Amino acid sequence: MKWGKRIGAAVVGMAAVLGVVTAPAQAATAAAAPDISLANVKAHLSALQTIANQNGGNRAAGRPGYPASVSYVAQKLRDAGYNVTLQSCTSCAGSNQNVIAEWPQGDASQVIMLGAHLDSVSAGPGINDNGSGSASILEVALTLARENPAMAKRVRFGWWADEESGLRGSKFYVNSLPQTERTKIKTYLNFDMIGSDNWGYFVYDDVASVKAVFDEYFRTIGIQTEGDTEGDGRSDHASFKSAGIPVGGLATGAGYTKSAAQQQKWGGTAGRAFDSCYHRACDTLSNIPDTPLEKNSDAIAYALWKLAVGTSTGPDFSLGLSPSSGTVQAGQSATVTVNTATTSGAAQAVSLSASGLPAGATATFNPASVQSGGSSTLTIATSASTPNGTSTITVTGDGTSVDRTAQYTLTVGDVSVRTFTNGTDFALNDYATVNSPITSTATGTATSPVKVSVTGTHTCSEDLRISLKAPDGSTYSVKATGSLPCTDLGTRTYSVPVTNEAASGTWTLVLYDAYAQDTGTLDSWTITV
Repeated sequence: MKWGKRIGAAVVGMAAVLGVVTAPAQAATAAAAPDISLANVKAHLSALQTIANQNGGNRAAGRPGYPASVSYVAQKLRDAGYNVTLQSCTSCAGSNQNVIAEWPQGDASQVIMLGAHLDSVSAGPGINDNGSGSASILEVALTLARENPAMAKRVRFGWWADEESGLRGSKFYVNSLPQTERTKIKTYLNFDMIGSDNWGYFVYDDVASVKAVFDEYFRTIGIQTEGDTEGDGRSDHASFKSAGIPVGGLATGAGYTKSAAQQQKWGGTAGRAFDSCYHRACDTLSNIPDTPLEKNSDAIAYALWKLAVGTSTGPDFSLGLSPSSGTVQAGQSATVTVNTATTSGAAQAVSLSASGLPAGATATFNPASVQSGGSSTLTIATSASTPNGTSTITVTGDGTSVDRTAQYTLTVGDVSVRTFTNGTDFALNDYATVNSPITSTATGTATSPVKVSVTGTHTCSEDLRISLKAPDGSTYSVKATGSLPCTDLGTRTYSVPVTNEAASGTWTLVLYDAYAQDTGTLDSWTITV
């Protein structure tokens, strides 16, 4: 959660909040919301904690833990059949990405959107702020995919970058939407800190009709709520509210102090902050109790089903693509898995086709037709004449009852390349270390592992140690693959993953012979990507 100014409330009527469903009346009748698995939500939180542990103790925007968090969330959603877009936020710290996922059913002109910021502060892993909101809406999204209910409206989820330094990710997203797309979002629901250790039950009170949906759920389980004054203007709903989009959401409190009346209402400790580890290193897995996390996760599902889910009106299916985007050089091919699922009624035959291909490109499906619930492999082949640029390719599933579509973003251009050059031969003696500078150049992100080949004859070559020292001073340990006799170096391949943060500049190849008994000569060595 970010400190900020309060934004004036928008006046919105019930129809604008809930949208107008023009489908038959039974399609607007919400099905019962499922129970959200607390164990699954906690598994997502555990994954975010591990990511922080492996990346300097946090998941802050502009730090390595944030893109790792994006990868985790995006892959879960793709596997579930969502259309996933990673939107580069050029105004965010480190140009980090928003994750946007849309379930490919329901009226696309009426969107119910749920969101949570995915970044933490740099002081800690941010498991309550805001792993709790991120993990909960992720599990709600995955539950929606598993349940496959008939949808009256389109559901979209967002995980925002760089909330902590000024709501930057959500602002970038909203500002990038044309006005016609903004008006399709009938309600935005935000979830920022829903697992505080000294919790309360706060419901955003910006729009009374949206608040009423959450209050209705909490009444069914005997819990009183309060309006969320601490979060006014401080989280990503402010970006949507300022654009005139109706907002709502939940919170369990941050740095404000719990009153005696609130202790009487909810338990806990009066005189203490709702989250004693707010923006601190102790915001870890041990900082989140089960009770508020479980009840708020179920409340999210209740509101989503109430606002967006309808009853079945006949056989239907969903269509999703994994991955949803790719980059190739002209003449190369991209491979995409086309996933279908029966969402209501009986399975039906689905014929697949693609449109919007760039010049010189072709699309083939294997197989070209599936029963809903099956999958196909789409191969998009470009030619040498295909121009550089980005195209949106629409994949259509022509069913016997309905048609469904999904979009794939194809970029044709220069693929990331890293090259290393050095042609020096080395004489290597007992207990010798040889350092040699090499020149690295890179284009694009250049994240492929570096492969190091060492060729020559050397006694006890298994004791030859190799490392790469990057321009920033980092040392990458190089380990051999395969085995050769100790007396014969032969050709041996070594590999080391090198990230794009230090791809270009002057590197140093270090060869160290710790135990050789004789002088040997390495005839040559090369580095390739």
